[in-house]
Amino acid sequence: MASTFSGIEIGKRSLQAHTTALTTVGHNLSNASTEGYSRQRVNMSPTDPLYRPEMNREERPGQIGQGVGVVSIERIRDNLLQNRVLAQGDEAGYWNTRDEYIMMVEQVYNEPSDLSVRGLMDKFWEGWQELSIHPEDDASRQAVLQRGQGLIDGINNRYGRLKEIRTMINDDIRVSVGQVNGMLNDISELNIQIEKSEALGDNPNDLLDKRDLLVEKLSGYMNITVDNRDPDEFQIHTSGMHLIQGKQVHYLDTVPNRDNESYLDIVWESGGAYADLKNGKLSSLLELRDTDLRGEIQKLDMMTINFTDMVNEIHSSAWGKNGETGVDLFQEYQFINNINGNYDRNGDGEFDSSYVFRMTGTNQLDPKQQTGLAGILTLSGPAGNMDIEYFPADTVEDIVKRINNSSSEVVARLDRNNNLILKASPAAAIENPDFVIRHVEDSGQFLVGYAGILGNSGADGAYTWNQPDAVNVLNGADYAIAPLSHPAGWIEINSEVKKDPSMLASGFGINGRPAESGDGSAALAIAQLRNQPVMVGKLTSFDDYFADTVAEIGLKGEVAGRSNEAQQLVMKDLKDLQSSVSGVNLDEEMADMIKFQHGYAAAARFVSEIDKMLDTIINRMGV
Repeated sequence: MASTFSGIEIGKRSLQAHTTALTTVGHNLSNASTEGYSRQRVNMSPTDPLYRPEMNREERPGQIGQGVGVVSIERIRDNLLQNRVLAQGDEAGYWNTRDEYIMMVEQVYNEPSDLSVRGLMDKFWEGWQELSIHPEDDASRQAVLQRGQGLIDGINNRYGRLKEIRTMINDDIRVSVGQVNGMLNDISELNIQIEKSEALGDNPNDLLDKRDLLVEKLSGYMNITVDNRDPDEFQIHTSGMHLIQGKQVHYLDTVPNRDNESYLDIVWESGGAYADLKNGKLSSLLELRDTDLRGEIQKLDMMTINFTDMVNEIHSSAWGKNGETGVDLFQEYQFINNINGNYDRNGDGEFDSSYVFRMTGTNQLDPKQQTGLAGILTLSGPAGNMDIEYFPADTVEDIVKRINNSSSEVVARLDRNNNLILKASPAAAIENPDFVIRHVEDSGQFLVGYAGILGNSGADGAYTWNQPDAVNVLNGADYAIAPLSHPAGWIEINSEVKKDPSMLASGFGINGRPAESGDGSAALAIAQLRNQPVMVGKLTSFDDYFADTVAEIGLKGEVAGRSNEAQQLVMKDLKDLQSSVSGVNLDEEMADMIKFQHGYAAAARFVSEIDKMLDTIINRMGV
C-alpha cells in the first residue's frame, strides 16, 4: 500500500536533484576561465517505481512513480578530439622551441656590416694589400696588426655568443627534464586519487580534468600516446616505453656526456639507457644543441683554423722588417704537448690514439698533370671509412676535387709550393674529435711515391689514428698536431709580433736571403687569399663560407618560423573545437540555471501543496 507521506518524499527528491543541478551550474560558471576545465552536466533519471510486476503487488492500475534522482554528474569531453590534440602537441612544442632558438642564432649573424666578421676580414685583407704597396711603412704594419686584432675579437665574440646559446639550450634541457618528471609525478598521484574515487562509485571530474591538462602539457615535451582502455590502469607511452602505468612511473634523468663537452644526455632514470625521444620540446632542444649550434660552431672553427693556418703558412716562410723569418702571425695551441700527437683518450694512463690535424707531402706536384696512376683512397668519413677511386687520366687537381667533394672528413689542397696537404675537418659524430685525421689509406701510389705522404700502399701502410705513434707510417711527410678544441674561441695574434711590429713579414726574399725593404710579395700573397679558392672542402673560398653560413641560417629561420606559425594555427583550430565541445558557454549555463530554478520552485510548491493536504487530513478530519 502506498505511503501517505510518499508525496513529501517525491518533492524532497526533486528539491535535492534540482539543488545538485543548480550547484553544478554554479561550478561551471565559476570555472569558465579555468584552463583545462570541462563543463559538467547532471544526468537525472526517474526513481524506480514503487511496485514491480510481481504477484504480490497491490491491485491498482499502473506503476506509481517515485520522483527523480541524480544518476551521475559527467564531464563533457570528446576523447577522439583529445587524442588529436595530443598527437599535434609534440609538433607544436618542437617547432615553437626551434623557432625561438633559431631566431637567437640569426641575431648573432645580423650584425652591422662594419662590425661583422666578414666586414672585419675584408678590412684585414685591405691592410695586407696596403702593406704590399708600402712594405717599408711602419704605419701599414700597425694597421695590419690592429685590423687583425679586430678580426680575432670579432671571431672570438661570435664564438662566445654561439657557445652561450648552446649552453642556454643545455640548461633548458635540464630544466625541461625536471618539469617532465614533475608532471609525471603529479599524474601518478592523480591516478591514485582517481582510482580511489572511482572505486567508491564517484565521477572524479575535476581530477580527470587536471590529469588531462597535465597530459596535454606533457605532449608538448615529447611524443606520447595515451591508453585508458583499462579504467584501473591509465597508461602513457613514448617511443615504446611506459612513462605512466597506473601509479608506476618511469622518470627521465640527465647525465653529462664526456665526448660532448660534458653536455647533458637524456636517459631513463632506471637503467640509464638513452631516451630516444621523437618530436616535442626535448627532441628539438637536443637537435638544436647537438646539430644546429654544434654545426655553426664547427663551421666557424673550420674557417678560423684554415684562415690562421694559411696566413701562418705564408707569414712563417717570409721575412720581417727586422730580418727574421719563421714567425707565425697567429698563435696556435695544440691539443696535446706530444711531438707524435700521442694521446690517452680512454683515460687509462697509456697512449692509445694519435691526434694529427695536417699532413703535408714531400713532393711538389703539377695540378694540371695527369698522374697515370690508378687506385682507391680510403679516408675517414661521417659513418666509417669511405673509398674514393682515382684513374690514370685524372689530374692532380681532379683527385683533390674528388676528395673534397666526397663528404669524407679528410680534405685536400695544394699549398703555395704545390705540395699536397691533407687536413681533418670537423667530425659529424659527437664521439669523434674535431680536426683529427682518423684514417688515410691508398691502394695505389698517389699518396705514396707520387705525393710523398704515406710510406707504403695498402692496409699495411695505412695511417690509423686509434693507436700511438701512428705518424711512423708517414713517408717523411710533415705533420701538425691537432689544435685545441674550438680555435674560434682562443685564437690570437702572436704576442711577440704585437710587441715588435717589425717582425710582421712582408716579403719572401730570394734564395734564403732576407727580403729587401721594398719587397711586398708575401703581403700580396696573404691579401690574395681573399679571393683565391683556399678553403678546403666544398666551400672553396672565405666568401663562400660567409655566404653559405648566412644563407643556411636564414633558410632554417624561415622554415622554423613558417612551420611554427602553421602548427600554431592547427593547434588553435583544435583548441577552438575542443572548447566548443568542453568549454563553458555562459548563455547555455544561464538557460540551464533558469530551468533548474523553475524546477526547484515547482518542487517546493508541490511539497507545500502536499503539506496542506496532510494538514487537512490530520488536523481537520474529526471523528
